Amino acid sequence: MTRPQYGKPKEKKDFDQKVLDIRRVARVVSGGRRFSFRATVAIGNRKGMCGLATAKGQDVSQAVEKAVQKARKNTIIVPLQKNGSIAYEVSAKYGSAKIILKPAREGRGIIAGGPLRAIADLAGIKNLTAKIISRTPNKLNNAAAALQALSMLRL
Repeated sequence: MTRPQYGKPKEKKDFDQKVLDIRRVARVVSGGRRFSFRATVAIGNRKGMCGLATAKGQDVSQAVEKAVQKARKNTIIVPLQKNGSIAYEVSAKYGSAKIILKPAREGRGIIAGGPLRAIADLAGIKNLTAKIISRTPNKLNNAAAALQALSMLRL
């Protein structure tokens, strides 16, 4: 027998996912090294919601699945303009990563590199200019800085 649900029914949000980074990590134990995998995954519904998470697993598919589940819990809502851009310029720093996100006019597209492009695309932003100012190649920190910058936006 199923229980009746009260309040709003939980709708299943369909998120697209993009694997940003996969690393093999090792733990030293008495018999040698134990290897596992760390996956960094960005998710979004291309309508203003996006999230980012990292997780470890014994194999790559397990790590990706765990990261997707964690990212679903850590989603943010991005306020979008009618032209598919952000409202104003915003910058953020996360760890050693520094980024700037600027609005772009209609038809410019996403002018960004690496993880910033993936985050903007999954969030549903159509026109954006972004720049990674720092020299760090760390995709996780760059993506987290992008998410932090997008979470600072207000309508």
